Amino acid sequence: MDLIALILFIVVIAVSFFRKSNAGILAFAIGAIAVRIFSLTDKDLLGAISTSMFTILVGITLLFAAINSTGALELLAKKIVALAGDRVWIIPIAIYAAGFTIAGIGPGAIPALAIIPGLAVSVAVAVGYDPLMLALIGECGLMAGRMTPITPEGALITEVAASAGIENVMPAILVSKTLVTIIFSVVLFIIFKGYKLTKPQNKMDFKSLEKFNGKQLIALSSIVVLMILLIFFKVNIGLAAFISAAALFIIGVADDGACIKAMPWSTIVMVMGMGTLLSIVDTVGGIDLMSTALSSIMSASTAAPIMGISAGLLSMVSSALGVVYPTMMPMCASIANQLGNVHPVALMAAVGAGGSLSGITPLSTGGALALAALGSNLKDFDKDKESKAFVQLFIIAGIGLLITAIVSALFFNFIANTIMG
Repeated sequence: MDLIALILFIVVIAVSFFRKSNAGILAFAIGAIAVRIFSLTDKDLLGAISTSMFTILVGITLLFAAINSTGALELLAKKIVALAGDRVWIIPIAIYAAGFTIAGIGPGAIPALAIIPGLAVSVAVAVGYDPLMLALIGECGLMAGRMTPITPEGALITEVAASAGIENVMPAILVSKTLVTIIFSVVLFIIFKGYKLTKPQNKMDFKSLEKFNGKQLIALSSIVVLMILLIFFKVNIGLAAFISAAALFIIGVADDGACIKAMPWSTIVMVMGMGTLLSIVDTVGGIDLMSTALSSIMSASTAAPIMGISAGLLSMVSSALGVVYPTMMPMCASIANQLGNVHPVALMAAVGAGGSLSGITPLSTGGALALAALGSNLKDFDKDKESKAFVQLFIIAGIGLLITAIVSALFFNFIANTIMG
């Protein structure tokens, strides 16, 4: 059953891509048939629908539809591009740094994900870069930034490591994660041919750009409200977005009916359907099948790459912070002791990297919000482009895990031994 489930999942992706149809609709249809093949019920299928993901997607896209309706994000993007001038090469660096900073100063990855994809896509449109490339580079930055000691991720990993008798692990993990995300960002820049853009498509003079009006300033301030709700009141990111959006509607900054119509519903259905089918694949053992196959070839030289890839596979069906890190981090010390010649912190860094980078699949929060940002900000984002971006995200996530495997094999043990001693 586990093998059949994996095959069905791959078939859905292939058919939706070549037939240019919404993968989510097909996934729900195949899921309804699959549960009967696997002796499950419709209740199991409905229970696999992630209400958390639905809330996040709808809340964030509704909020940014409201902000976009005022022209605030477009004007902000133009001001950023104008400040860069002809130095377009600085834009990807700035977006990476913005992601790193927003996540690293304390909030962690999830609050940063609410801001970076939408901003990156708007900037990309203004300057001429590929929007998906810039969104993913921004997410690479926040993936690295989430590993500072003061984030929720840093606190969790520190606690897990301390229980295994290992102290002060975050500097080594942060260096390792920053290295792999920078390399991945460079690879993304090359894949999307970002080097071909030598000057802005539309050169902008900062002084000639209009000032933010009252509605635009209020719209942008809703992002600050979102951050406050997330960080200080621990409100779910989707619900916090609903609160911020509702405030904009009540005070008349945006029209709720127009904003609801502007939301990328096709993308939301796609993400929800495929996520539900993948959950069924996981239930019948499809993900375990891949992880077991990888574990069977683990040795001292392959331990870090395999731990990174395994964490990535698990992260596709669960939360990195809520499931992957608490589950796999404690294994690292015992695996390192059994194998020898491998530092446990190198394995922890690999789990941290793999668990994050697979988050750019369209079934995880990072990829889903990048896809939603494209749908919300690109006027010509039709069904064909949506299907292409959906498949691209899977392929790019695979490339990310491959880079994680290579970099972890070559450098993580050295970094851990150098910093940890």
